[in-house]
Amino acid sequence: MLILRLPEVKRVLGHRADASVYNAIRAGLFTTGVAIGQRAKGWPDYETQAIASARVAGKSDDEIRDLVKALHDKRLVLAQEGA
Repeated sequence: MLILRLPEVKRVLGHRADASVYNAIRAGLFTTGVAIGQRAKGWPDYETQAIASARVAGKSDDEIRDLVKALHDKRLVLAQEGA
């Protein structure tokens, strides 16, 4: 699994501004970043790809919010398996 930094996330999603990604997070339309350092966040590549694919498939905002919740739940499962 790759951890993508913000510039790569913006490229994959087609956003121009950092604020677009953070607005999507606040709206529940994108996953929260994971800490990769004291002041650094990143996003698992599979999450970014899943959300981009959902957009391309024409999923509604509500469907994408459900996807984001499922992706966050998957993080918990992965964390428990790794513990």
